[in-house]
Amino acid sequence: MSIATEEQRIGMQQASDAVAIVLKKMRAFARPGISTKQLDEYGGELLAQMGARSAPMLTYDFPGHTCISVNEEAAHGIPSVHKILQEGDLVNIDVSAELNGYWADNGGSFVLGEDIHGHGRLVKTSKDILRKAISNIKGGVRISEIGRLIETEAKKAGYTVIKNLTGHGVGRSLHEEPHEIANYRDRFNRERFKKNSVVAIETFISTRSTIADTQADGWTLKGNRGGFVAQHEHTIMVTDSLLVIFTAQNGIWD
Repeated sequence: MSIATEEQRIGMQQASDAVAIVLKKMRAFARPGISTKQLDEYGGELLAQMGARSAPMLTYDFPGHTCISVNEEAAHGIPSVHKILQEGDLVNIDVSAELNGYWADNGGSFVLGEDIHGHGRLVKTSKDILRKAISNIKGGVRISEIGRLIETEAKKAGYTVIKNLTGHGVGRSLHEEPHEIANYRDRFNRERFKKNSVVAIETFISTRSTIADTQADGWTLKGNRGGFVAQHEHTIMVTDSLLVIFTAQNGIWD
């Protein structure tokens, strides 16, 4: 969507605050020994308390309030009573929701407890790349140039990017134009970021894979070459100067 009024800006901020706060609280609630289903139900309760509705449930009939991906899962992990979190797990929580007709999206990967498996560097790289990408987004900038930046920074750090998972427009629905804000330079994409538009910018930084393949459950995605993936995401408004990060309260850069 494109923000044209103060009312729209406030609506987007309220929806973004909801998903950001839920993400932050879910991350704090996560601990070894609980199931991803317990973590998801906690997130669902928080969304309900705020009057927000789960976007993946509304849009796709996803079997969970949030997407929780663990270790080798790249994205869209289904919350399960059988998936028990362990010390050192690489965990990704993606929270998106609708509130009063506005939609916002955010997510973040983190290491649960002590980094006994060495995932910390991947997580930090993904965070740093997202920060750099967002700082370079302004009205008129080619979307493909941000993709180039993300992939270049990933390669410098010794990583790859997942090419079939992308950022996207958001606001009046979960996915809007521009439909693909890729993590690499898509030379066929001639679109530019538009001032006052709302977009969800996300990184998908991988230790090995370049494509995310859908698993037998029809939802969960894993890398085509194995390894691990870190994702971080903010909903922002494109401007010509100062950044407007609607989901800043999620604290993924803390």
